This record gives sequence, structure tokens and C-alpha cells, in this order.
Amino acid sequence: MDFRDSPDEAAFRADLRAWLAAELPDDWADREPHVGRWDFAAAKRWTRALFDAGYAGLTWPKEYGGAGLSPNHQAIYLEETARVDAPDHVGVIGLGMAGPTIIAHGTPEQKAAHLRGILSGDTIFCQGFSEPGSGSDLASVRTRAERDGADFVVNGQKVWSSYAHVADFCILLTRSEAGSQKHRGLTYLLVDMHTPGVEVRPLRQITGDPEFNEVFFTDVRVPVSSVVGEVGGGWQVAMTTLLHERGTLGFALTARLEALFGRLVTTARKTGAATDPLVRDRIADLYVDLQGLRFTNYRALTALVRTGVPGPEGSVAKLHWSEANQRLTALAVELLGPEGQLSGEGGFWGGYWQYQQLRSRGNTIEAGTSEILRNIVAERVLGLPRSR
Repeated sequence: MDFRDSPDEAAFRADLRAWLAAELPDDWADREPHVGRWDFAAAKRWTRALFDAGYAGLTWPKEYGGAGLSPNHQAIYLEETARVDAPDHVGVIGLGMAGPTIIAHGTPEQKAAHLRGILSGDTIFCQGFSEPGSGSDLASVRTRAERDGADFVVNGQKVWSSYAHVADFCILLTRSEAGSQKHRGLTYLLVDMHTPGVEVRPLRQITGDPEFNEVFFTDVRVPVSSVVGEVGGGWQVAMTTLLHERGTLGFALTARLEALFGRLVTTARKTGAATDPLVRDRIADLYVDLQGLRFTNYRALTALVRTGVPGPEGSVAKLHWSEANQRLTALAVELLGPEGQLSGEGGFWGGYWQYQQLRSRGNTIEAGTSEILRNIVAERVLGLPRSR
């Protein structure tokens, strides 16, 4: 792959840098990092600014409100926003998972109803895939969708649903054929989260934040018009969602790690730990990790540009990022010395690193556990025999 920008890409990068410099506050680079759950209202305002400027849905087709640009432009966007530690789009699941799935499998009516709202941040999606006891075994879905006239009646429970507490819609995988097993008899629905019978219960994590949720569906009536793809064909639609989740996740995660790495360097300098050659060696090791992850993403990007479909290589990036992030946050807390035991207002940056280390424990579980991802890499990237 040619790592140099084309003239068009260079112009896009320059325009984006100028826009970020104009939109972010003058003291943005000097502020202390935020601790805890993100400010939802502020995230929606930033998302609207991205949308108005044409930076939301860069790779989406123009007819659906996107910019119709190449994946290279999306990679540049993530690199540049990471460089200045800019906020993220508020609709992570809608932008990276629900939207591409609706574009690929949705009806014209579904596209008209949802896509523009996803880009602008007016419509927030959550994901209803994992269930109690079957987080990694997606094919063992038990949430039922029973046909009743023009509706499906949904009963069941989902768990680990990020953003469900603020979501307007859920991409929901259900079992619609009684007695079916594994990949057969599944149906993919777009469920209005404000429908009677939908109950969201926050799950408080080790950080103290209720970032994830469990969602209960009790006799929830969902119109048949909300089916994405074919009734009983939900597995294929769900695989599209997961390919986009993991295939486009690499650059976003690398951007997040790059921002954290910059804060780690700042922490080493502020605490005086940067004078220790052993600490510098450990930071250098993390930098090598970061660069290895970046070039792995470029390799996956090359495949995406060639085929138009994210491949399983995204699993490599997610796996490596999750473990590298845990190592980085552990080192950051270690650099604080005895102050690393403090959190809240009394700690360094208000306990920022303690929070990040606790939050990082979920990295090797969410979006595919490390064990599952290693199987995917072994079978689909390295071509090794199936283990089951």
C-alpha cells in the first residue's frame, strides 16, 4: 500500500485540520481529560457540527446523506481527530453497525426513516445481540419473535447493550421460528426503544458507571415492516453488522489508543518518571505496539479498498488493541506511585488513569472476547483447521 496521501486526500486532510482548529476551543489541548461517562448533550452538539460540515458518514453513499468518499478518507479522519483528541460521533453503533447494515439489507422505507438521523445524531441506536449465558455464542439466541398478524411479538432479554439507556432504536436479533437451532430461524428487527414492554436496566461496572445495560422485552409489538432482510434470514444480516463492527473498528481503536498514549507521555513528564530509562523503554515498547497496530490496519484497509467489504483482519486489530490498552493503563497507574491509589478529586487528573485501568478490563470481552477473536484469526486469517 502507498502510505502517501493522494492530492485529493492531502486536500481533505488539510481542510479537516483547519476545521478542527476552528471548532475546538482554544484551550482544548491544555484541558485535563474527562473522567467517567461522556456528556451526552455535548456529544450530540459535536455530532451535529460534524454532520453539518460533512464529516459524518464519510464512506456512506451520497444518496443516503454520506460523502461517498473512500475508506482512505475515513482513515485520515480518524488519524486527524486522534491527533487533537477530538470528541467522537455520538452514534457509534448507528454509524458503524446499524447504518451500514440498513444500507446493505434495508428497504427504501427503512433507509429513509433512519439513515439521515444516524448521521446527524438525532437517532441513537443500541445493539441487541448478546444474551445472558450466550454472549459469544450468537447463534444460541433465545429472544423470541412470534408472528401475530402485521406484527411480531417479542419476548426475551439482551445484555451488555451499550447506549441502550439513551437509544431510540435497537438492532435486535431474535428467534422467529419455533424449534429452530443455531443459525436457522433467526430474524433481524429494528425495534423502537420507546415501545411499551421495553425495559432498560443499567448495569453498574467496576468503574462505578452504568455504561452497559440489560434490556427486557415483554410482549413488545414490532411491525413486520421493521424486519431487515428476510424473515428467518437474520444470521446473514447479523454477519454484515459484525463485519462492519470489527472491520471498521481498527482505525477507531487505534485512534483512541494514540490519544491515550499521548496522555501517558504527558503523565510520565509531569510525574518525573520520564527521566527513568527503564520507564522510557516501556513507553517505547507501547509505541512499537501502536505502530504495529496502525500498519495492521493499513493492511486491512487495503483489502477493504480492493473488495469493498471489511474482512476478518479487523479481529486482529481489536484483539491487539484490547490487550495493548490494558498494558498502557496499567503502566500509567504505576507511574503515579502512591498517588495511584487515589481517585476522584484528590488524584492525578481527578483519578483519570485509575478509571481508565478499571474500564480497560472490559476491552478483552466487548466486541468479541479475546478467545473468540483468536479462533477467528486462526481460522479465517491464518487458514488453520477449525477447532470445533
